[in-house]
Amino acid sequence: MSEHGAPALPLLAREVVSYGAMRMLARFGTTVPLPVMDAEQLVLIIPGFMADDGTTGRLRRSLCNAGYHAYGWGLGRNRGIKADLLDQIDARVNAIQTDSGISRPPVIIGWSLGGLVAREYAKFAPHRAAKVITMGSPFSGDIRHNNAWRAYEVIARHSVDDPPIETILKEKPQVPTIAFWSRQDGVVSPTSARGELGEVDQQIELDCTHMAFVSKPSAIAAVAAAIPLEN
Repeated sequence: MSEHGAPALPLLAREVVSYGAMRMLARFGTTVPLPVMDAEQLVLIIPGFMADDGTTGRLRRSLCNAGYHAYGWGLGRNRGIKADLLDQIDARVNAIQTDSGISRPPVIIGWSLGGLVAREYAKFAPHRAAKVITMGSPFSGDIRHNNAWRAYEVIARHSVDDPPIETILKEKPQVPTIAFWSRQDGVVSPTSARGELGEVDQQIELDCTHMAFVSKPSAIAAVAAAIPLEN
């Protein structure tokens, strides 16, 4: 299988067939047993395109059980980039710091499109993000090397080449960045989600479909292990 261009149709078909089961698991699956981690670390999780906080529920609950203060983005369904989106994320960071009583900046995790939002927010306010973790997010190479860009343009009402915020997607934020990617991803190409040298600090390959980034126990465990900050 080539890693360049949008994923092949058989991989996309597998995503479609498994979509319902994986989405239910992501929302309502039992928590994944994880080692107890830093109880004073905030985590903000941004959902993918046309997903909401329910879709990251299993990941979030698992992280909370491990001792993290994990929050959803609180903005409903992710319908694409809006001109004021980074300001809204900034307000959400304020809100979770107030709610938790923890002033340190959060680790921001983004699934798919949510990872692009996470990276752009970290560029917008680098002092407000401790680390960025992306899962199957197309930040590198051709923005059309995925199977979602046509639907995105219809729903978001702008071209993927002309978002309502100024951005260079491949530009690395000033904070530590980790990119999770998979050869089994039927939505985003491996090269787009993995990134090139200088675009990301660490690349970690998982064996999962696009939807399984937020539902498969081994993927959730890998993401949890990537959260701790270096001293």
